[in-house]
Amino acid sequence: MSYEEAIDYLFNSVPLFQHIGKDAYKEGLVNTQALDEYFGHPHRHFHTIHVAGTNGKGSCAHTLAAILQSAGYQTGLYTSPHLIDFRERIRVNGIPVSEEFVTDFVTTHRSFFTPLHPSFFELTTAMAFKYFSEQKVEVAVIEVGMGGRLDCTNIIHPDLSVITNISFDHMQFLGDTLVKIASEKAGIIKKNTPAVVGETNSETKPVFMSKAREVSAPLTFAEEEQLLKSASIDESGYQIYQTADYPDLRGELGGLYQLRNTNTLLSVLRKLKEIGYTRIGERDVRTGFAHVTEMTGLMGRWQKLGDRPTMICDAGHNAGGFEYITKQLKEQRYKTLRIVIGMVNDKDIDDILSLLPQEAVYYFTRADIQRALPERRLKAAAVEAGLKGDTYPDVASAVKAAKDEATDDDFIYVGGSCFVVADLLKNHLL
Repeated sequence: MSYEEAIDYLFNSVPLFQHIGKDAYKEGLVNTQALDEYFGHPHRHFHTIHVAGTNGKGSCAHTLAAILQSAGYQTGLYTSPHLIDFRERIRVNGIPVSEEFVTDFVTTHRSFFTPLHPSFFELTTAMAFKYFSEQKVEVAVIEVGMGGRLDCTNIIHPDLSVITNISFDHMQFLGDTLVKIASEKAGIIKKNTPAVVGETNSETKPVFMSKAREVSAPLTFAEEEQLLKSASIDESGYQIYQTADYPDLRGELGGLYQLRNTNTLLSVLRKLKEIGYTRIGERDVRTGFAHVTEMTGLMGRWQKLGDRPTMICDAGHNAGGFEYITKQLKEQRYKTLRIVIGMVNDKDIDDILSLLPQEAVYYFTRADIQRALPERRLKAAAVEAGLKGDTYPDVASAVKAAKDEATDDDFIYVGGSCFVVADLLKNHLL
């Protein structure tokens, strides 16, 4: 079996959520536990840090992994979804899992997988844990796929649980209120295990406090510690954070939402040092924040892809994320704002469309996945929200049209879905 055949098996022989949505979602941990037992409980061979949340968990997980790498830990990183290559999901010290490992994993164990009928994410999680064990990882940063309580990553017993924030997303699985969603994500808080929560409100905070009391977990609210004091942007576009522990901390990742992520990470770093991660020094924190994309391969976070016209892409895909994105768009200087946007068909698109600037020129499109919302349906909903633009059958043609119509002083934003960003990056980088 070749690598391409192994990937085809993973994408087409098991249910893949990013392609088909809810029909690929398997509630419960039965398959995960069966896979874990079959492989000899590999997650018990290394330390873990568990990261959940509606928004920001990817940025936080990658930055934390970069800091741990800089401190000399053999560091695993498991995230989702990938943007260009499946192997992005599983990394050790920033290096993606090898094609050979993926191929051997599928070839050797397929006879066990087939009658089990695991989901794509169940299988990929088992692969990650096995790989980290074989690579003798010291600590792995594990990003939750969806929710937390029933997510298949939740078999781990981490040193620290991190929940970035709660907003509306995946409501058909996690619940239609913030309290229900918070309850699902609070499921990663373990007995006698410290937890850091980044952002709360009057509805979600009591949920986390109740869960922490139930399992005797020490709980820290980053918004109460408020270790980030202020932020500015330097001439090269880097964030300069003034913090309680690291003055003039230089952050590579753009986007206003990174201020909340940074405040969360500062509390996480304090807690990690308290529980024994003493190898993390100030130099490591500064290195991780300033070089996270190079060290971990992170893409699609207010990522700049061009000048004259400026072109930015961002993987934000729900109302919580777009509250920050639209605020940041208002702060840009341009002659005309051009927005290339596509969404998936299981999002509450009306909430997002209501946040978008009406003066922009829109290019409605769709990503190359089954879950993509047809561009004409997106346009029809957008028109109801007062937005104007044309439709395009794919991301490449939409971006080309935006660039062809733009002047040097215009600003092009591409987003609405991580899959739109993935299609853009594939064309941009390959």
